[in-house]
Amino acid sequence: MTVRLPGGRPLEDPEGTTEVTSAPPLPARAAAPVPAPPAPKGAGRLRALDGLRILAALMVCLYHYAGKNGTVAESWGRSPGVTFPTLSSFATYGSLGVQLFFLISGFVICMSSWGRSPGDFFRSRVARLYPAYWAAIVIVTGAAVLLPVVVRPLPLDELLVNLTMLQQPMGVDRVLGVCWTLWVEMRFYLLFAVFVVWRGVTYRRVVVFCVGWTFAGVFARIAQTPLTDALVMRDHAPYFIGGLALYLIHRYGSDLLLWGIVLTSWLLGQRYSVTALWHPGMDGDFARSPYVIQAIVTLAFVAVAAVALGWLSWANWRWLTVAGTLTYPFYLVHEHLGWFAIRVMNRALHLPPPVTLAASVGCMLVLAHLLHRLVEKPFGLRLKRAMAAQAAAVRARG
Repeated sequence: MTVRLPGGRPLEDPEGTTEVTSAPPLPARAAAPVPAPPAPKGAGRLRALDGLRILAALMVCLYHYAGKNGTVAESWGRSPGVTFPTLSSFATYGSLGVQLFFLISGFVICMSSWGRSPGDFFRSRVARLYPAYWAAIVIVTGAAVLLPVVVRPLPLDELLVNLTMLQQPMGVDRVLGVCWTLWVEMRFYLLFAVFVVWRGVTYRRVVVFCVGWTFAGVFARIAQTPLTDALVMRDHAPYFIGGLALYLIHRYGSDLLLWGIVLTSWLLGQRYSVTALWHPGMDGDFARSPYVIQAIVTLAFVAVAAVALGWLSWANWRWLTVAGTLTYPFYLVHEHLGWFAIRVMNRALHLPPPVTLAASVGCMLVLAHLLHRLVEKPFGLRLKRAMAAQAAAVRARG
């Protein structure tokens, strides 16, 4: 039997893209009818969102393997721009996968926090992020010890700080190059928890949060101080805000206010991406066009909007769910471990560059699957249960 919350509103799964329903206790006495908010369109797992997640991860991966110089060029033995003269011109735009991630994150966090307490929200985020992250830290450090010519291991004190995921504000080097985005995500979770989840997620509170955060970002740019920049994340905020508003559109349907928030977020977000990734006079193997940057940002907003409106409900293949589960562990390990794989296969085994590239991506996907099955699923669940038991014990002590 299908049951719903009061008002016919479904309750979303705290882990991401599955929408489920839950039965409320029967009321002791009849109450006046309350207008029911519209239910989200297309209840069930939003598999198209899983597809966008793995697409974003593969975009970032291609950028790290073939769209930039630096350590990866040492692994290839020459610049990826020379190794892949055509592919590199596309791969350099793969860094915009991060912006797609932030847009999806706004959508998913709003969905997964609906009807949840602050404690539930905190526990779900910790259990989701830390087990795979800790495993990736151990694996990458082990690889750095075995083959320090690619990436050198950090001193023990810095390595231990990395386990907290707070290495950036502490001024410590990162074991995982990509984990700067996790610090951005953590600050988004904190802001959303304090200003929205703490009092209960509602349409009005999310809208007020979106509008307030947008103006805070504008004023932070005027203030130009490190503290306000760190708190408000003026350059990344438009993507999270756009995702939040798009989830409200998915849940309640279109309205002028929500589309105004989405449009404003797109206008501000494309400006951030252009100023971050392009400047006049850029040339060389990895030069970018500001118009292509704007086009990719636009496509990211359009893609998530299509999910919100139910236009991609036909993309309901099971393999998208499997791909979605690989996204986070793949994102964590692909960069440095991929550079190790490229160096071994290309320079030691002398495999052709296209074979090396494909094999490196494949190896990272296999490793991501193992991390999901052996670390994320079992230890994430245990960690969540342990934190729930601890919270119950604290409440019992008064």
